[in-house]
Amino acid sequence: MLLGPRLMLSASSGSLASIDSLGSLAAAPQAITVDVDLTFVVQVVLIVVLTLVLKPLLFDPMLRLFAEREKRIDGAKVLARKIDEKSGAALATYEAEMAKARAAANSERDKIRAEAVKREQDILGAVRAATSKALEEGKVAAHAEAERVRSQLKSDASAIAGDLASRVLGREVRS
Repeated sequence: MLLGPRLMLSASSGSLASIDSLGSLAAAPQAITVDVDLTFVVQVVLIVVLTLVLKPLLFDPMLRLFAEREKRIDGAKVLARKIDEKSGAALATYEAEMAKARAAANSERDKIRAEAVKREQDILGAVRAATSKALEEGKVAAHAEAERVRSQLKSDASAIAGDLASRVLGREVRS
């Protein structure tokens, strides 16, 4: 017997004539009967046989595969941690060596810079001394030349004065 509402159609109008109440069916609980026959026993036997056959052929290899995968993943994680620790230690060593190298380079640079400043001072001192000597020699030479020109002008002063007077007067002057 089929459980559910029954619909009856009117032959003349094609409209809904009557509907059994859904409430009356829900209110009356119906008993469920399960027939246990030979098909149930066959199905249980098939499930047991398939489980016994598939366990060593499919389930155990899959479980071993999953376990091996987990073991490899864990091993890779451990290896990655070790490599990370080694790289951290190597980075710390590298940074320490770089700090030492920078300190040595800074020290060498300061030393070379101090030597360059000293050499510059020596060169500037030598150039200043040479310049002062050249200036003094130039002054002495200029004074000597000025004295020579003055003595020559003193000796030639009367001749130059007479020549200048002759030109200004327009006639020759005798001294």
